[in-house]
Amino acid sequence: MKVAVVGATGLVGTKMLQVLAERNFPVTELVPVASERSVGKEIEFKGAKYKVVSMTDAIAAKPAVAIFSAGGGTSLEWAPRFAEAGITVIDNSSAWRMDPTKPLVVPEINADILTSEDKIIANPNCSTIQMVVALNPLHKKYGIRRVVVSTYQSVTGTGVKAVEQLKGEREKEVNGADANYPMAYKYPIDLNAIPQIDVFLENGYTKEEMKMVKETCKIMRDDNIRVTATTVRIPVMGGHSEAVNVEFENDYELNDIRTLLEQAPGVVVVDDTANQQYPMPMNAHEKDEVFVGRLRRDESQPNTLNMWVVSDNLRKGAATNAVQIAEYLLAKNLL
Repeated sequence: MKVAVVGATGLVGTKMLQVLAERNFPVTELVPVASERSVGKEIEFKGAKYKVVSMTDAIAAKPAVAIFSAGGGTSLEWAPRFAEAGITVIDNSSAWRMDPTKPLVVPEINADILTSEDKIIANPNCSTIQMVVALNPLHKKYGIRRVVVSTYQSVTGTGVKAVEQLKGEREKEVNGADANYPMAYKYPIDLNAIPQIDVFLENGYTKEEMKMVKETCKIMRDDNIRVTATTVRIPVMGGHSEAVNVEFENDYELNDIRTLLEQAPGVVVVDDTANQQYPMPMNAHEKDEVFVGRLRRDESQPNTLNMWVVSDNLRKGAATNAVQIAEYLLAKNLL
């Protein structure tokens, strides 16, 4: 199968190529796409070298599927052109997520909505993906009324520039280095926590926070779930962490919660407080699963659970989820 990766030279695009190779997706020919300044450069995929091409040349190459990770503006402009050429687009930006005509998909939850007519498929926000993977089996059993989530998000979610800022600040702090480094954030990120991800909106929330609110309801097909979020950037690189407080319509037994999560696709339970075992970004790094732990009853009100959710934001939060969508389409003969 001929596959295009748009934004192939970026942080997420590079991870897309890695995941495609690791999962042995049947790529017979790769079409790497990037900005004009990268056209002509070579990238390696599974031992073969491919030249980066332009958007126009990628459409002319007629891939069966194009996985986009090049930003919202690029997706808004180019995804419809790929779709018009009969190419199925899986888009990692926020451009199409809340478009009522476009499916927003986490395969473990709602891949069944996909049809051969869907030519632009949205990949959800990274912090939303890991949360709903953990929430979905619990919602089916107990009915979720309300979710309060606070995130602790990796600098890799911002991109290469943020990683370089963190590394530069750490080098300066540890070794007194005077190296120049870019500033992805307004403030230092090392030894700091920045309670702003994306821009602020009129309601005082950030765009990232409202993504979690709106996307959760769309993915889980239930507009009655109330969600409120606070998203924070912290100086880690392994993945995103989330403290999730869930109020259910019905009461639960903690052991039943644990069993449901252990049986849920894509979830690994790490919850052994006696031995201080719980999910951490450094352990989730380069893994595809969503890790859940610190399971405990909220003793301040009935029918409410606290849990800690961790996942590699570049993998399940982006690349792996997109490739899983492509795998589903292929398995169901929708490509």
